[in-house]
Amino acid sequence: MNTVRRLIYSEVFSAIAFIALAFLALFFFFDLVDELPAVGRGGVLDYQLSHALLYSALLIPNHLYELLPIAVLIGCVYVLTRLAQSSEFTILRTSGLGPWRALGTLLQLGLMFAALTFVMGDYIAPPADRLAQLVKARYQGRITVGQTGAWLKEKRAASTAAVNVRSLLPDGTMGIVRIFEFDDAGHLVTTLQAPSARFGPPGSWTLLDAERMDLGQATSDAPAIARETFGELTWPTTLTTEMVASTLINPTRMSTVDLFMYQRHLKENQQTGQRYEIAFWRKVFYPLSCLVMVVLALPFAYLHFRSGGITAYVFGGVMAGISFVLLNNVFGFIGNLQNWLPWLTAAAPSILYSMISLAAFGWLVLRR
Repeated sequence: MNTVRRLIYSEVFSAIAFIALAFLALFFFFDLVDELPAVGRGGVLDYQLSHALLYSALLIPNHLYELLPIAVLIGCVYVLTRLAQSSEFTILRTSGLGPWRALGTLLQLGLMFAALTFVMGDYIAPPADRLAQLVKARYQGRITVGQTGAWLKEKRAASTAAVNVRSLLPDGTMGIVRIFEFDDAGHLVTTLQAPSARFGPPGSWTLLDAERMDLGQATSDAPAIARETFGELTWPTTLTTEMVASTLINPTRMSTVDLFMYQRHLKENQQTGQRYEIAFWRKVFYPLSCLVMVVLALPFAYLHFRSGGITAYVFGGVMAGISFVLLNNVFGFIGNLQNWLPWLTAAAPSILYSMISLAAFGWLVLRR
């Protein structure tokens, strides 16, 4: 059976690699075309074609992470249908490759790609995407969100702080930072404002050219307002670089650990973190979709093919993969709007396709 396993694995690996490269080349081309209008125009003369190429290349790991389950499905469908059409799979069956052994062989293959998807999505794609954003920010300007930037909240023992970061600058510092501190009764007691700030040692920020305004108890004559300016002011906080970046970067491009830490921070500060909880559970379940894809592909090996009929089945595999991605996104949006359980929202597409895969496996394979 080792020979059979090597045959199937070599065929499937080659097909998946070819499909992934074809899709990645297409996405790289689209990303580059999107960047071309910014090259040397609109006051961004430092942004050259080489920078656009580098930016597009740095997006490839994230595209590969998103494409791997689809590539696994299409590659497995193509190989299994080709083996069935040429009667090679029939020969393998008569040599002792039963349905359950075939399923186990493909599940082992799926586990390999699930591990690759996890590594790509957690350890390669997030830093590559952050580097891509820094490259773009360095030559095009700062990273911002909307008109007011990013807002964060930090709950403390006897107060609450609302933090506004207008932008992240190319060198990693924060631009235009505003901090509002409230007491337990919800009264504003202190405001801090600085044109720039940097992340200091763990547990603090350093505000540059900061202005502090303390609002004390007002009298009948005038409000008790004390103003101070500082060249550098250390502000103690538990807000980390990753937490600030998470408000400026798409949560789907964060690592599982960063998503877990940030959504826990939101819970501790009594903020709504449904979007980030769903993103976290999608990160957990998405690599497992490779297992669903190989199970979905196995019944294609037991179909009867006419000459030239393989194209329609491969097209069916492509459409099944696309429908899985669309359903995954739709469930994410609906779950966020309807406040569904985050883990169930993330797992529902995989559970649904697993049921379809097992039903097809039982109907087309086991009933024989």
